Amino acid sequence: MGLIRLRPRPAATPAPPAREQAPEPDRLAVVPEPITMSEPVPEPDEPVTAVPEAPASLPGLTATGAETTATRVLVLANQKGGVAKTTTTLNLGVSLGEMGKRVLLIDLDPQGNLTMSQGLNPDVIERSMFDVLVHKVPISEVIERREVDLAVASIDLAGAELALSALIGRERSLEKALVEVRGRYDYILVDTPPSLGLLTINAFVAATGVIVPVQCEYLSLRGLVQLENTLAMVRENLNPNVGVEGIVATMFDGRTLHSREAIEILEENFGELVYRTRIRKTVRYAEAPVKGSSVLRYDPTGAAAEAYRELAREIVAAKEARDGAQARKHA
Repeated sequence: MGLIRLRPRPAATPAPPAREQAPEPDRLAVVPEPITMSEPVPEPDEPVTAVPEAPASLPGLTATGAETTATRVLVLANQKGGVAKTTTTLNLGVSLGEMGKRVLLIDLDPQGNLTMSQGLNPDVIERSMFDVLVHKVPISEVIERREVDLAVASIDLAGAELALSALIGRERSLEKALVEVRGRYDYILVDTPPSLGLLTINAFVAATGVIVPVQCEYLSLRGLVQLENTLAMVRENLNPNVGVEGIVATMFDGRTLHSREAIEILEENFGELVYRTRIRKTVRYAEAPVKGSSVLRYDPTGAAAEAYRELAREIVAAKEARDGAQARKHA
């Protein structure tokens, strides 16, 4: 989305004639305030030149206004549980880290499985995403450095929806919390609970896109319709830019007709939204969290690790293609 260009407001009275034609002011120049009688009036032959002020620092902008790589906030979501949301969040994040990207993972699931997958015990964590969302604790205080940065969860998150329900602007709690750290990362991946409640809504409001892990089974496909209905509501009322970034087929077993048919249904209904990478069913994804690591550290040369590296390359390539298209559009 390009920057909005503002034209200077017309002056209240015509400018005094100058002996020489003044250069056309810059379109982003600051319009000088009307001169009062107590101030010295400039000579007509010396036109006043306004000096543009440096814009405030914004996400995706440097202090001088030059565009930088915008942070992608990708939410992993599906109303159905057991579809590999946590597995995909962790291994995709570590894969992006291997590519040199700055990555933050956020555990927004009260079960704390993402936190446990990095060797942390949610039961003994003193401060977590609950404190960030409800008590406005800076998110930097709950970030642990593991394979990549991780904002941890605890069982307290189970009460977050009830606590947030009494707050004004409750749907924007995560969005506001990310302002502190957003400029430090290229990708922020958010693991959500298997529901479309207030925690997931918070994630959608803060997101630039949603990635949907879908188990290659019929019941998992049905959850996509409900998720899209929720996203439509969020677009209408809270975040007009959020949408499904892509669909990841997980637990794929090419030996079964049911898995192959599920892929066909996905591609017929969602076309290019379905990533080419297939996350195949393997016990490696279950074994790695027992060791408190991603599958890329547990079995770095295996097919399971390579699948998520391929998914990361596909996601980065899609982003670069979009960025290039936007740059050409605004050139």
